[in-house]
Amino acid sequence: MIKKIILSISLLISLVSFAQEGTSSPYSYYGIGDVKFRGTAENRAMAGLSVLADSIHVNLQNPALLSSLKLTNFVVAGTYGNTNTVTETSSETSKRTTFDYLAVGIPVGKMGFSLGLIPYSSVGYKIQTADATANSTTKYDGIGGINKVFTGMGYQISPKFSIGADIQYNFGRIETNSTKTLEVELATRERNESAVSGFSVNTGIAYQTKVNKKLTLSTAVSYAPESKLTLTNTRNIATVQTLSSGEFVIEEKDIDVANTKLTLPSKLSIGTSIGEIRKWNVGAEVVFKSTSKLGNRFNDIENVTFENSTKYLVGGYFIPKYNSFSSFWSKVTYRGGIRFEKTGLVIRDKSIEDQALTLGLGLPVGGAFSNVNLGFELGRRGTVYYGLLRENYFNITVGLSFNDKWFRKSKID
Repeated sequence: MIKKIILSISLLISLVSFAQEGTSSPYSYYGIGDVKFRGTAENRAMAGLSVLADSIHVNLQNPALLSSLKLTNFVVAGTYGNTNTVTETSSETSKRTTFDYLAVGIPVGKMGFSLGLIPYSSVGYKIQTADATANSTTKYDGIGGINKVFTGMGYQISPKFSIGADIQYNFGRIETNSTKTLEVELATRERNESAVSGFSVNTGIAYQTKVNKKLTLSTAVSYAPESKLTLTNTRNIATVQTLSSGEFVIEEKDIDVANTKLTLPSKLSIGTSIGEIRKWNVGAEVVFKSTSKLGNRFNDIENVTFENSTKYLVGGYFIPKYNSFSSFWSKVTYRGGIRFEKTGLVIRDKSIEDQALTLGLGLPVGGAFSNVNLGFELGRRGTVYYGLLRENYFNITVGLSFNDKWFRKSKID
């Protein structure tokens, strides 16, 4: 198990070294950036379905399901994304590789514990606009994001009912720049930076019961109350000259701007599923977020508001024969799902929507319980109308899940 963890961390370091930005979306300019999916590659391949109790996979979305763990589970994942951004007049393609999560789940009797690191949001965009009337060009770019360090616990009150909670510390830095150039060699650059910090919590309950000899019904609810993020803001105005060797600052000054507090919206997830354990399962889930209380880092952004968001998803899995000795592909877990989301972002009175189709494979490796999880996501966000843009994206997620039994008693004194 230790060797597998070391190998995974080495792979993660390589992944993070290669990754440049957590997103390439102009929509990440608003609020605190693109809010990332908080879940494992297995859940993401089922459109984000989080209601399934699993004895060998840690659940990062509902802490109550940590009590289902029977083996210590170490997980790490990353995603390669290809996005085609389309407007009414142009099209541009971007690629990126991102870190998704690093976590461990540990079972202790009727309890399960988790500890890990996961990105919460990402900022990453580069846009250029031209004003023919003023003979000027403006470049916009941003980078950064917010990460979460978390620890959680789930407890099995009875064979059918579990509860859980986790606590998260949010931290990070976001930097955005706008550089305006006239028909001269010099340009004016405005740089805004925010250092972000704050705590949040997430709670969950889960219920599982037999419908008949084969079928099991699962229901799960998770709720994260509102929390506050503290943003320490700075603004710098500079006159710059762009040379072939880089950007040269001629004159600059710091501008006093107020520090701000942003509200992380509350989140309520309600889901249910039915299926045959270790054979198949299908479920549906709805997620409500009070994103209408979210704001921008600075208060001078126009034509942008926020509304409450809603996400609907359906997903599931199928395993032909989990204990097959003769066929590898019979032991593979086949996953899939669809989702539709009203993101909560409103630009020029137009709600930004997101929809996707997901597929995945769980490939067993190194024994009966460890596996490599592949996920594929094809979707689109936004619209080309109203002076906005549409993002057509394709993501490939690779997740490693290693399982072992810790704290076992030695047979020999």
